[in-house]
Amino acid sequence: MSDSTLPESLADIRSEFLELPESDRLQLLLEFSGELPELPQELADHPELSERVAECQSPVYIFVDVDDHDIVSMHATAPPEAPTTRGFAGILVQGISGLTAEQVLGIPADYPQSIGLTRAVSPLRIAGMTGMLMRAKRLVRERRA
Repeated sequence: MSDSTLPESLADIRSEFLELPESDRLQLLLEFSGELPELPQELADHPELSERVAECQSPVYIFVDVDDHDIVSMHATAPPEAPTTRGFAGILVQGISGLTAEQVLGIPADYPQSIGLTRAVSPLRIAGMTGMLMRAKRLVRERRA
């Protein structure tokens, strides 16, 4: 993956993981789990506006919007009893929100594999994060259309 195509927010998150010994990376993922923000009230009141991420075993829902200035915001929910999934959702919410639509669409599909967790979590969990990213990118394309 080329760092030139990776937005700074996601490059910084990846660096945080890769700077840690492999044995400590899962703890950082759990910290991201705790940092997943609550949904804004208008989304919490209308869950039908969010989309289920079928690639995740846990019930994960995301909402992506693109404003008039082409800036993306992303929100997600994941149950507390699925902390690794919540952590991946937290990474994407933090890393994607505030980017332009073009930046989001340019995020390499292998980003989830690049943050150094492939030996700490199951391939199914990495596939779930990849599913979240691909779904977010599809929603950005749809919102722009």
